[in-house]
Amino acid sequence: MKHEKLRALCEGAIMVALATALSYLKLFELPQGGSVCIGMLPILFYCTRWGLKDGLIASFAYGLLQLIFDGAYAWGWASMLLDYLVAFAVLGFAGLFARKKGGVFIGTVVGCVLRFIVHFISGVTIYRIYEPVELFNTTFLNPYLYSAAYNGSYVGIDMILCLVIFAILYKPLYKYFMALDLKM
Repeated sequence: MKHEKLRALCEGAIMVALATALSYLKLFELPQGGSVCIGMLPILFYCTRWGLKDGLIASFAYGLLQLIFDGAYAWGWASMLLDYLVAFAVLGFAGLFARKKGGVFIGTVVGCVLRFIVHFISGVTIYRIYEPVELFNTTFLNPYLYSAAYNGSYVGIDMILCLVIFAILYKPLYKYFMALDLKM
């Protein structure tokens, strides 16, 4: 049992470090924060391998590192809390589907939808007064539509990228997705 806890801790540290490194490889970045990258890929993999508790801890650690190292595009403590700590921590809910066949796909969707919801709430409540009139050549007068479009534009693409990569890796790495390598 101690061996498994130690392995989970070590894998978690490696995945958080890998996620942090991958978060610097941005395909594009939006003007008020948010970017398209595959940084959450290792976190989602870890969550669906080790489960909810370990996944929430790793996801929170990743969010904390994003807050510290990513420049923290935030407007006060509430924005820091929602857009970094909570938004990344909810990725850990992908762990609800740990070690289930296809769980990484369902977990990825659940984690990304929860992350979108947190960013959406932040956009409506915190960034509401900063809403631009135009985004992607579309004029937004409604803060709810603006927040959905702004946050959905990068979280949705991130989710699709993760799902495609997981689909490519699922068969060759099946024993790792299902944590069959941990059975001793």
